[in-house]
Amino acid sequence: MAFDTKLMEILACPVCKGKLDYDKTAKELICHFDRLAYRIEKDIPVLLEGEAREITTSQSTEQGS
Repeated sequence: MAFDTKLMEILACPVCKGKLDYDKTAKELICHFDRLAYRIEKDIPVLLEGEAREITTSQSTEQGS
């Protein structure tokens, strides 16, 4: 089973409540505003601020395009 992209309509960043983008290759949900990446483990997003990975501005820009 793969991550259901229909969830993107209702998922939000737990920090800023903003939009998340799906990075299919890295299997992560990206918040460009907070520069955080949330991993997807066994097709379930781990939306915990303490578990998020910080991303650089250039990574945020690359993944957002």
